[in-house]
Amino acid sequence: MIEFDGIKLNKLISKRVMAALVEHDASLKDCEPNALDSKVTKIAFGAVMAKVNSLPFFPKVADFCQQQLLERCDPQVLIREGFTPLCFDDRRLIVAVVNPWNTAPDEYIALRFPDTEIVKLVTLASEISSAIGQSPTSAAPSQEQLEAIDVEDTEDDVTDFDVTKEYDEPIAQLIATIMADAVNQRASDIHFKVEKEIFYYSFRVNGDLGKRTEVPMKLKDRLDAYLLNLMKLAAEERNVKPGISGRFTISYFQRPIDIRYERHRTYRGYHITMRLLDKGHLNVALGKGSLAFDEQTLFELYRVMKVPAGIIVMSGPTGSGKSTTLNAILRELNTPEVNILTLENPVEDEVPGVTHCDLKSPDEFKPMISSFMRSDPDIILMGEVRDIESAELAIEAAVTGHKVLTTIHTPRASQILERFEQLGIERWKIAQTLKAACAQRLVKTLCPHCKVELEGVSELDCRLFNLPDEWLTTKVYERNLQGCEECHGGGYVGRTAILEIIPITPKISDMLSKGEISPYELEVKIHEEGVLPNLRRSGLRLFKEGKTDLKAISKMIDMTYTE
Repeated sequence: MIEFDGIKLNKLISKRVMAALVEHDASLKDCEPNALDSKVTKIAFGAVMAKVNSLPFFPKVADFCQQQLLERCDPQVLIREGFTPLCFDDRRLIVAVVNPWNTAPDEYIALRFPDTEIVKLVTLASEISSAIGQSPTSAAPSQEQLEAIDVEDTEDDVTDFDVTKEYDEPIAQLIATIMADAVNQRASDIHFKVEKEIFYYSFRVNGDLGKRTEVPMKLKDRLDAYLLNLMKLAAEERNVKPGISGRFTISYFQRPIDIRYERHRTYRGYHITMRLLDKGHLNVALGKGSLAFDEQTLFELYRVMKVPAGIIVMSGPTGSGKSTTLNAILRELNTPEVNILTLENPVEDEVPGVTHCDLKSPDEFKPMISSFMRSDPDIILMGEVRDIESAELAIEAAVTGHKVLTTIHTPRASQILERFEQLGIERWKIAQTLKAACAQRLVKTLCPHCKVELEGVSELDCRLFNLPDEWLTTKVYERNLQGCEECHGGGYVGRTAILEIIPITPKISDMLSKGEISPYELEVKIHEEGVLPNLRRSGLRLFKEGKTDLKAISKMIDMTYTE
């Protein structure tokens, strides 16, 4: 029987859905129903569910949901049963459902909207949450509401935090409202900052920090204390550490979202950064969604994945999607005959069939990896190489015949070898075990509804970014500064990944070990050959296809040089 994204189907229906999935993708013919999570995207599964029921499929419906209809329904019921009313159309009520075989929506809607014809369409579970989350109760707090909050002592015992629940305690309600708004806006981070005369927060959406929302200074300490309580941090630990790291989980309409918390002391107070790890939107697959790489990049990635043993390293700045890509690779490598273990801090995406281990503190790293080596693994994912100890253990695992996936912070793929050397690893060791050095960036994509057409790139930009003269007359697009309703005034809608891959073949490994070629010379050589995926080339390809603009590309990649 099929269980997918919270949907459970009986044996008969599962058989029909599997037949339709195979018709859609022949490679799923031998796939077991319990392995669909790693082979099929949520959009593809939803489209098949709709097709089997002869219903339309709309992966995006949240923006069409009429708030007055939601006000007549219990949001907890809508989330639990996976449906939401969208709009009226000539005495017909259009209802979005996740599972077309579920009869609960018909019964519930009939009671609240009598004498109304119900017309169904199929959508994603995450869209139901988004639609309900756009209700006025989840909007950002007004300045009047903020000023009205009375500063009172908060309780220390906070065990569970539901951000869609109404709280009597004002600080709890404030934090719940802010976090619900962040989830609704698909923010990746929430920042709280204290400056000389102001205290404010802002969201990072699509890689950029948004507008600042001021909070009365009198709430600063109470808000800080409440967040620390969520992590159950002992009182004596709060004031002695210059930096505090922690984690807690929020519930957004019954959807768990992990929060990675970081707080450090500043001259005027503190700076809090909270990373939102929303697993409800994590069903990544290579070649689809934000990982829709071009054909050549996908081919090189699949070739790298075929290497039986060695280290595959993904580099890039924080927030460049390194972990997301590695998890997509894990899904491809995840077959019944291999034992996959991961060591992460925190676990961002749980893949069925993979053993995920959560690193509670840095002291656990070495004993955990040592235990991994005795657990008969085939593939090991290490969240990040950040010191000599983790680098040595990655080398040891690769030398003993394991495939190791990990990340590291370097600007370019070629600098991965240099970074290992800086950590204290001899060049020959990393050259013999590294099989692929990859660099990734996330580039903002233009809103297709309002992007502005240009006759060509300006002469100044051609000179700045070393573009040939042909770009002067090549039709391109740029962001609309005013935006539109579809992109909420931003001009961009989401981001897409671009990748650079430097495979370390046996010949290259030998040359690097003997010092016959430097990592930079290797990068230049590969760039001149023009065959392997390259960040600059991939960015310009997206630009030429009208999917992004020069401003978005140059923010992620240094375009001022060609070598």
